[in-house]
Amino acid sequence: MLNHKRSVRGVIGSREVELSTGVMAKQANGSVVLRCGDLVLLATAVMSKKPKEGIDFFPLTIEYAEKMYSAGKIPGGFFKREARPSTSATLNARLIDRPLRPLFPKYFHHEVQVVVTVLSHDVDMSAESYAIVAASAALEVSNIPFSGPVGAVLMGYVNGQFVVNPSMAEQAESQLHLVVAGTQDAILMVEAGAQEVSEQVVLEGIQIAHRHIRETVALQLQLREQVSQPKFEVVAPEKNGVVQLQVEELIRDRIEARFKSGNKQEIEDFLAELEAEVLAKVPEADGSNLAEVRRIYNELKKAKIRNTIITNRIRPDGRGLSQIRQIESEVGVLPSVHGSALFTRGETQSLAAITLGTVDDEQIDDGLYETTRRNYYFHYNFPPFSVGETGMLNRTGRRELGHGALAERALRAVLPHHDTFPYTIRIVSEILESNGSSSMASVCSGALALMDCGVPISSPVSGIAMGLLIQDGQYVILSDIQGLEDHYGDMDFKVAGTRKGITALQLDIKVGGLSEQILREALTQALEGRLHILENMVSVMGAPRQEVAPNAPKIEYIAIDPEKVGLLIGPGGKMIRKIEEDTKASVIVSDGTSGQVCVSAKNQACLDHAKQVIRALVKDVEVGDEYDAKVVKIMNFGAFVELMPGKEGLVHISALANRRLDRVEDVLSVGQVFPVRVREIDSQHRINLVPVTPFEA
Repeated sequence: MLNHKRSVRGVIGSREVELSTGVMAKQANGSVVLRCGDLVLLATAVMSKKPKEGIDFFPLTIEYAEKMYSAGKIPGGFFKREARPSTSATLNARLIDRPLRPLFPKYFHHEVQVVVTVLSHDVDMSAESYAIVAASAALEVSNIPFSGPVGAVLMGYVNGQFVVNPSMAEQAESQLHLVVAGTQDAILMVEAGAQEVSEQVVLEGIQIAHRHIRETVALQLQLREQVSQPKFEVVAPEKNGVVQLQVEELIRDRIEARFKSGNKQEIEDFLAELEAEVLAKVPEADGSNLAEVRRIYNELKKAKIRNTIITNRIRPDGRGLSQIRQIESEVGVLPSVHGSALFTRGETQSLAAITLGTVDDEQIDDGLYETTRRNYYFHYNFPPFSVGETGMLNRTGRRELGHGALAERALRAVLPHHDTFPYTIRIVSEILESNGSSSMASVCSGALALMDCGVPISSPVSGIAMGLLIQDGQYVILSDIQGLEDHYGDMDFKVAGTRKGITALQLDIKVGGLSEQILREALTQALEGRLHILENMVSVMGAPRQEVAPNAPKIEYIAIDPEKVGLLIGPGGKMIRKIEEDTKASVIVSDGTSGQVCVSAKNQACLDHAKQVIRALVKDVEVGDEYDAKVVKIMNFGAFVELMPGKEGLVHISALANRRLDRVEDVLSVGQVFPVRVREIDSQHRINLVPVTPFEA
């Protein structure tokens, strides 16, 4: 057990990073504390004592725990403690998982849990790349078998220059948010959001990132040398040569022969029937080696599928390597929603629906950073029927959050600025069929639905998923991969963008890494593919409708004198509630400091009425102004009238008629409306009025 501190320091970009072990969480198999500025991360790695029985996969879980105390905050809610992970924490956990998972040995079935805990938060930096480094370092100093270390950096692109691990201020000005992870020799994972940057800029950013990744790898190696904990050895199961030959004889070339045409269900049925035949004919009479037969069959099946694609250049549905499946696009498919589109590519189908809302519909993000309000969000749903299965509905898991975040990022770059389009935008993608890259189908359907809704996006966006199979120096790059190619392939590479450039990118490698040559070829092939998809989309709808959907709310921002905000709100909100009741509009002071007021209504007439009332309320009354006044109270010396909500004046009895009146009631009654003119505003700001036309008494 570690019993004293060991640490290393190094400069990554312009920031000093310290990795230390031996002080905190010493009962974990490995634990590391990463410090950079005010950021302190504790990463722990724990392995179960025994392997998990009856599984053929590696049971790895990654958690990213945000502690509110790390930012000097107390959690909201009744219990005042951290509960379920935030969306950002879940996405960070996925980001850590993706480059680490491929580096564990085959046949390793011990449960492993890696937890990265934010102990101290730094408001000036993003933690995601540091979290990957910390998690990798914890595995490196442990006895858990791991072919690391893995390094990571965040790249920004500000004013044509790359910035390593940019500050939050630099990120706000950056055209690129690029997280890259890899080993000493190759890239393992890329996650990017961009403002229509070129493939060349992305490639250059990845190349620069890899140089700095090597620095974070070297730092971890230095720490590991100080610990020298031997790694747990994974023993591969012995191969039964007799069973191997029996299974090979049954399979022969049947998979290669079947992989020339056919849809997903036909291929799945064929493979299921073949497996059943193998399991029925090969096992001993007592079935004692059933698990071994199944393992050997799955290994041979994977090898034959991969060999068929790599050597024979034959894909499961008979397509060429760069050929895109048939595409169908349709807009306006749902009559009652604000915008909708149905995008089908092969056996993957996404139905997108747009809802426009007001400031009341903004999402509040209350995390470690300053609380913010989001007026754009993308929700992705993956019901079980989309893959012909039964299961729970409305279950939002990590996959759904990750795919939704990727699609959200892909479309953000083309959305109008909130100042010119003051709506809250919610996009929902319902996956109705799935056989490869439903997240990229969601990007396409989302872009079409935005245009159908009348949201003035700057350009349409399309997306494509690329695949890679590499073996013995040979490799093939596949455009528009389907599920089987993704499952048995070595790369999942998703690229979204406009004609001008990339808006989002996600790359995951399942093997040792990716060379720059393959990455360059994949980006070039992806560009051709997504432009092909884009052409199909714009043939259906090439530009946004001129106006938003008729059933969408009408919204407008108006500016009033900040000193009049209190007058608009009224005591306890009384005035603003009265305006909303009278006009049937919603009125929200969105920024009291600047006097910005959001007015929304179901139709233009109600919106205009509310704007008129607000402007009249905050306008300074001047001598000579005329109003339609409503009598609210009658006294023996005159009548008090309401000029507008919150503003009253007095019409003296002597000014009401063209001759002397004994009683005000002779010409006026409570609730009566008549035109008046401002005659005087006295030193106490009291408003004295006269009728525009005196009454005949």
